[in-house]
Amino acid sequence: MSKKDSKGRTTKKGSTAGDDLALRELLRVPGGKPMDLAAHDSREIPAGPRDKQAGLAAMTDLATPLADLQERLWAASTAGDRRRVLLVLQGMDTSGKGGTVKHVIGLFNPSGCRIHAFKAPTPKELRHPFLWRVKRALPQAGELGIFDRSHYEDVLVARVRALAPAAEIEHRYDEINRFEKSLAGDGVTVIKCFLHISYDEQRDRLLKRLDRPDKHWKFNVSDIDDRALWPAYQQAYELALERCSTPRAPWYLVPADRKWYRNWAVSRLLLEHLSDLDPRYPKADFDVEEARRRLLEQ
Repeated sequence: MSKKDSKGRTTKKGSTAGDDLALRELLRVPGGKPMDLAAHDSREIPAGPRDKQAGLAAMTDLATPLADLQERLWAASTAGDRRRVLLVLQGMDTSGKGGTVKHVIGLFNPSGCRIHAFKAPTPKELRHPFLWRVKRALPQAGELGIFDRSHYEDVLVARVRALAPAAEIEHRYDEINRFEKSLAGDGVTVIKCFLHISYDEQRDRLLKRLDRPDKHWKFNVSDIDDRALWPAYQQAYELALERCSTPRAPWYLVPADRKWYRNWAVSRLLLEHLSDLDPRYPKADFDVEEARRRLLEQ
């Protein structure tokens, strides 16, 4: 996974060693090792397009192959293929979870997508184990599921805000790993993206919301209070990335200060995983030539 160089510089125009590697190898969080988010530049460009114009063009180029792969995945499900994809988006407020859904999922046929935004649990949900509501929102065979926030809220907000006993939160990491392993065993490709933004970038995005009346609905005064808890949230994310980046369900650290790069990176990760699945259109379960003959006779 890429980091800042010794002078803290971000990648600029020109080639990098990472361009010849799959993006998922560059962004993958190794897991099981201490994580220091401050060591990772949220404006970095580890591979791919080098500026916004190139990034937008690259997004356009991804549209056709992504749509084709999604259609093939859906078509394969009609013949009994149980495989599906789950994209998990996590990040601090303003990191772009909603923006990613808007720009990335816009490349797909919405009828094959299942999007769920997790809010604070309801009284009914609190009466159940924390994974109960998550299991009810999982994608079905052939679908692309997108979680805007996820079960990780129960080891992030719950940890920072002390919403559950510390021992219970510690136990949840293992529960999450077992849950995601079972998903992978059941044909779910889990793609977990941590949208990594800086403290200063978050402030700028919040200020822009205040500057625009049409964005006031997206602003919550509690966002200011949460900024005071930034170190605690960063530590909570570091623990989640360290403990829950596994071979079957790794985390990917996506530099997200540049919105265009964030969108391209998540789209590229989806393309790499869908290409590996290589879903196929099912063969006809009827006599094609006989059907053609009957139609021509009418």
